[in-house]
Amino acid sequence: MLATPGRLPSASLDAAYAYEVKQDGQRCIAYVSGDGSVLLRSRSGTDITAAYPDLSDLGRGLGSRPAVLDGEIIAPDREGRADFQRLQSRMGLAGSPARAARMARRIPAHLVLFDVLFLDTESLTRTVYSERRAVLEGLNLVGSNWSTPAAIVGHGQQALEMTRSAGLEGLVGKRLASPYQPGIRSRSWIKIRNVKTADIIIGGWLPGRGRLADLPGALLMGQPRSSGLQFVGSVGTGWTDADRTRLADVLTDLATGTCPFAERPTVTGARWVEPSLVAEVRYTTRTHAGRLRQPSWHRLRLDLSPDDLR
Repeated sequence: MLATPGRLPSASLDAAYAYEVKQDGQRCIAYVSGDGSVLLRSRSGTDITAAYPDLSDLGRGLGSRPAVLDGEIIAPDREGRADFQRLQSRMGLAGSPARAARMARRIPAHLVLFDVLFLDTESLTRTVYSERRAVLEGLNLVGSNWSTPAAIVGHGQQALEMTRSAGLEGLVGKRLASPYQPGIRSRSWIKIRNVKTADIIIGGWLPGRGRLADLPGALLMGQPRSSGLQFVGSVGTGWTDADRTRLADVLTDLATGTCPFAERPTVTGARWVEPSLVAEVRYTTRTHAGRLRQPSWHRLRLDLSPDDLR
């Protein structure tokens, strides 16, 4: 179940919602079999169990009780805040168990649990959020690498101010009376960010200057519309040289001679790529033409495909 971007509910509806801190990590469904084993799947359904050996003991916390749990894998910084750049070094290692084990010692993962979809022999997806949350908290799933942070009922404005002052991404407001809707981006869950972000599709890039001539100086961004991929601007700030180098390798493999945008952008020296990479950028606002103002790079979204944006 996915959240819809939006604003805090009105004051009259505030008490009908619970608020959770929005985590900046990798969404995960944990299948606990009841024999101590755990299967982890990403939002796309990919088996990522081997990438996170430090989460393998989660099943012991439930003993013989099978369960399906929803949560977010994060890599906390020294202050305990989710740091997506740290987590990136843990992602994509399911095919390299030895390397995953080494990285787990260097950068421990932490699974933040926020929902339970199945327990013992019963599906809970039709059970309302408030009751599912009570069941989840009753499981007392607290360990060195997983936890069940509190959800606050009402007081959304105060909770959002707290996340802002703590440097956190924002809140997810969840309607207390809502069921769990698998695969649905529901308005019963609202993500309220302290900054505006957008998921974009990379359609091309412009080379950098000087020593960065072989690396991307800016990425050409698009978002799907009924007419095709709409150009929404370029992003060239907010990343490190390591980000540029990593992207250059990927973009070279996706090179094409065809512009993927419905209307060719008026840029010089563009290098087009197959529109298969999704990234997240931060921005201030949009122009009347739909361009993103003052965009800055945030992260590559390996957990998303262009089809997820349509």
